[in-house]
Amino acid sequence: MKNVVTLQNYYAPWELEQELRRYVDYYNHERVHESLQNLTPADVYTGRAPEVLTRRERIKQRTLRLRRQQNLGRKEVSFVPL
Repeated sequence: MKNVVTLQNYYAPWELEQELRRYVDYYNHERVHESLQNLTPADVYTGRAPEVLTRRERIKQRTLRLRRQQNLGRKEVSFVPL
């Protein structure tokens, strides 16, 4: 956070406060954390972690299945979104 804040020159206190709010929002809702199994803190806090991890696993398994079929020379299978 220090690096983000010190890269800009803030001419009014509200500009700094706005940038800090923006960074905290990014940190909690967009940035994934390796220590949280690549989830956002908001996902963990709100209890969405199992749902997100299950969806990721389904996507991973489907992708592996499609790649296996393509590499074995079988007819191409279209990708169906979840």
